[in-house]
Amino acid sequence: MNIMGLGMRMRALVSGLVLMLAAVQVLAASDVQSVRLWRAPDNTRLVFDLSGPVKHNVFTLTAPNRIVIDVDGGNLPKPFEQLPLKNTPISGLRAAKFGADTLRVVIDLSAQVTPKSFALTPNQQYGHRLVVDLFDEGAEPSGSTDVPATTTPSTPAAPVSPTLPALKLPPLPSSKRDIVIAIDAGHGGEDPGAIGPGKTYEKNVVLQIAKELQRQINAEKGFRGELVRTGDYFIPLRKRTEIARKKGADLFVSIHADAAPRSAAYGASVFALSDRGATSETARWLADSENRSDLIGGAGNVSLGDKDQMLAGVLLDLSMTASLSSSLNVGQKVLSNMGRITPLHKSRVEQAGFMVLKSPDIPSILVETGFISNPSEARKLQTASHQQSLARSIHSGVRQFFHENPPPGTYVAWLRDSGKIASAPREHVVRSGESLALLAERYQISLPALRSANSLKSDVIKVGQTLNIPATTLASQP
Repeated sequence: MNIMGLGMRMRALVSGLVLMLAAVQVLAASDVQSVRLWRAPDNTRLVFDLSGPVKHNVFTLTAPNRIVIDVDGGNLPKPFEQLPLKNTPISGLRAAKFGADTLRVVIDLSAQVTPKSFALTPNQQYGHRLVVDLFDEGAEPSGSTDVPATTTPSTPAAPVSPTLPALKLPPLPSSKRDIVIAIDAGHGGEDPGAIGPGKTYEKNVVLQIAKELQRQINAEKGFRGELVRTGDYFIPLRKRTEIARKKGADLFVSIHADAAPRSAAYGASVFALSDRGATSETARWLADSENRSDLIGGAGNVSLGDKDQMLAGVLLDLSMTASLSSSLNVGQKVLSNMGRITPLHKSRVEQAGFMVLKSPDIPSILVETGFISNPSEARKLQTASHQQSLARSIHSGVRQFFHENPPPGTYVAWLRDSGKIASAPREHVVRSGESLALLAERYQISLPALRSANSLKSDVIKVGQTLNIPATTLASQP
């Protein structure tokens, strides 16, 4: 055999060995390493942790009811661990080889469900995953989750919603409804959020603060707190605002305790949505981190469907302008109250492209209660006393805002119009891009009244200037 022929055979042999090794690696990358389960109010989520990507097929069988998941090339090195199946439609979980190259997983059911499945690629917390959502009978599966949502860091898109804001009918003059505060505990389920020293999970800390805030709000007549997430389960970011809207929320408060690249970073922050991008590098970094949550949970892309995008964009922008003005107002009040009980990271409300704040019809703020990556703040955030103080400061800011700006038809509006509560004078520090006319509109007072209260001879104001905002005096409702 000549040297050329020998070389060709050697190359072929090497190529074959490489292919064999690749095949072994693919096979080894198909192990089901563990299974995790979370129960939500209307669905049960199973997450299969995998050592590599897999192809799968899901179908249902009856008599008895069960879900079958066939995983191509899958292996189960060890039996499934005991799962918390109480209060779920799952009565059992088993697996066995089906044919030579398929792992068949069978979910035995005690109630009818609608399954939905999708695969997720690795992220900061987990490797490859197969997610199977079992929606209770009557529950509507959320939008497509086959393609995880993507975000564009630091360049927030224009506000977009799959549906136009619902029309709010004028309340009856005699009605005295509660002001509804939607309290959103960030993260949850397979998305732990930031992880502090000693495996302190953000999702657990913020749920405790959210429940305490709800308790304090519900103790005051005329207000009602509604939790968006009541337990340890994942909710996509857009679904959170949908839940708030269904509960009739007048304000959306999302609570977080994020991490920073430097463990020395400390202090609380309050954010509102920015349509021009983040106002600081910290805001941009935090916004990108939060928006990646949908990649962890596998939320799908949002489509406008058959709606005219230009018309929808104009209407949503008009609604967003009013919502953002109120968000900045209530955010500053919350931040000022938080500054009395904990150090602040920034002394003013920051703005960034948080997806969870993009509700066009509900004023929305995101409260960073502290940096869980800071060992000192992580210890404080876990204590009941500090959680109560944080909740009290948020509650105080929210109360101040609604005492000054009560929605028509609410009990608080009736109190204000009956002279039982007074609108106190306020102060406002002028920020870049603000005008006197804009501030008059934001605080619902006339431009001449604002000019007079500050002895201004013109409408020219300067960044950093402190303005006195006079108390509003609205006529009593009929």
